[in-house]
Amino acid sequence: MIDPFPLLGDVAPDLQNILDGAHHAGTRFEPGQIRKETVLVAMRDGIRLATDLYFPPVLSAPTIAIRTPYGRETFRDVSAFAEHGYVVAIQDVRGTGDSEPDHWDSFIYEGEDGVDFVEWVTHQPWYDGFVGSAGGSYLGTTQWGMSLHPRMSAIAPEVAGIGVSPVDTPNYHLYVNAFSRSVGKGEAKVPISYVEMEHQMMPETLATGYFNSPLHLPWPDALFEHYPVLRGLSLVERKRWLWERFLTAGPVQRADLVRLVTGEPNITLGSEMSALFGHHIPYGLFTFPQTDAVALIRSLNAPALVTTGWYDWGNGDTLATWQMLARDAVEPVRSRSRLVITPNAHNMPGYREGREGRAELDRIYRITSPDDDGRAIMRDLLLRWYAAVRADALDDWPVVTYYLMGAGEWRSTPSWPPPEARMHSLYIGAGGTLSPDRPWQPSPPDSYVYDPHDPAPTLGGSILSSVYAPGSVDVSEAQCRADVLCYTTAVLTQDVDVIGPLRLILYASSSAIDTDFTARISDVFPDGRAIQLLSSTLRARYRDPDGQAMLLEPDRVYRFEIDLWATANRFKAGHRLRLDIASADFPKFDRNANLGGGSGEPVPATQSVFHDPDHPTHLLVSILGAPDGLLGEEPAEMSA
Repeated sequence: MIDPFPLLGDVAPDLQNILDGAHHAGTRFEPGQIRKETVLVAMRDGIRLATDLYFPPVLSAPTIAIRTPYGRETFRDVSAFAEHGYVVAIQDVRGTGDSEPDHWDSFIYEGEDGVDFVEWVTHQPWYDGFVGSAGGSYLGTTQWGMSLHPRMSAIAPEVAGIGVSPVDTPNYHLYVNAFSRSVGKGEAKVPISYVEMEHQMMPETLATGYFNSPLHLPWPDALFEHYPVLRGLSLVERKRWLWERFLTAGPVQRADLVRLVTGEPNITLGSEMSALFGHHIPYGLFTFPQTDAVALIRSLNAPALVTTGWYDWGNGDTLATWQMLARDAVEPVRSRSRLVITPNAHNMPGYREGREGRAELDRIYRITSPDDDGRAIMRDLLLRWYAAVRADALDDWPVVTYYLMGAGEWRSTPSWPPPEARMHSLYIGAGGTLSPDRPWQPSPPDSYVYDPHDPAPTLGGSILSSVYAPGSVDVSEAQCRADVLCYTTAVLTQDVDVIGPLRLILYASSSAIDTDFTARISDVFPDGRAIQLLSSTLRARYRDPDGQAMLLEPDRVYRFEIDLWATANRFKAGHRLRLDIASADFPKFDRNANLGGGSGEPVPATQSVFHDPDHPTHLLVSILGAPDGLLGEEPAEMSA
């Protein structure tokens, strides 16, 4: 087995110790020496945002800025950074907590407000010339906004990209419903946590989620009244004009436009705009509207410590953000940024196999973890990062640190994906095979019936939920369903490290005019367990990522590409790699009614997957080292 990169402990033992939880930095000051003050910080439009300041006894001092929609009081433990000599400034984003106004439009204002917050910090008497930031998820998005300020020193966004990559094209269903109703202020908000709301809503969640939007939604009269120019344009011209308007508008105008289109009083994660514009809208465009992603990346001013997890639900965008950051960012942002990929899900443990003796698999790598050990780990990582940035001593910090699942190892590499990893094709074949052999003779397609009333279920994986456990899970029982096709390699005769991006080139047809296709990768253990590594779903109408939505011609064979993001997993000798194909991942995503916006009850769809010389469905996998282990002996019985 080729191993061109050393273990992390061989190149950065102190970083290895932090990630293993074996190192805790000592504080400079006692908790009783920290002073707290609350102020209202005015944004450019006069809106005032509630901000708590934690001061160490020695000023001036470097600053760590945090912006959150979840209530600044829920992050009291951040005062520990003040014990290390930092001023901590934690702020309720507008429309949340004690900040103005009385309603929250999620994501819309974070670019401009982040810049205004940094500008305010740089004019305070305690500011010493350094301002960094901290936090994950929404708090990570706010950090990318702060990085637009020219005096931002460094950022550390956890589990948050900047919105430069296409995302799963169905709509999130499971978590978004609860989040949209419980976070922030405004009409229809309820004063309970989204965790409690998700539990209360489960009967509703499981009974709903039928997607059947038309390609062209009727446009509300209010939109024409607000933009009279639209009346004289064709439908295509209207969409183009409105899309350009959205991309160039300020946050107030973007918010007004979304409200006009949706009729909703507040802008939430559920404010779906795709049917209006004719293509899928990544949610990052609500915060950072852009016609040129490279220009957006080049506008960032702060080197970033980007942290994500293999089971994070936004890992695809985070890795796409990293690749653009490492390739297109201005200097010194480009060369000074770093990436850490953990075995976590979104702010939760993710990979769970072989946990005995692997404490890192139970940790939560975030600074705001409710677990003391997890909180200390990320605090120490952040302190080490900012100390290295301030001292301009980043040369001994690996550019990329990642966890190799299945091996239980922290690895380092000079770039992502590892430069010596190579893409290989694994072709599906008759009898459920998955091999390097391209099909060379005619073969009938494999078919299944997808029924929207009985969709293939979500069992785990890259989800955010307090009801369903995210992360690795045995999906072998679900793979026995009649509406799931499975393709499995021969038993591996040696360890195979799959490290890097994966993509499915799928040749398929449907009896419906619109439907979904889901691909999932699992690691099949000798005992028959199939441990899910990653999955992704494509809504067929959005098959052209750069074009308009289009319905299908029934029974016509199409070439679909399903981006499976990336992983790092050792498939051990005796294991197998499995690809399964279905048409739902519910309730993670909504379920396609197969009607393409037409009237009537949801209908079943007959789906056919092809594997002949003219339609060679195949999986592209990134392998580090020789792929010979994929050519092992065929097992006596292949599980379904």
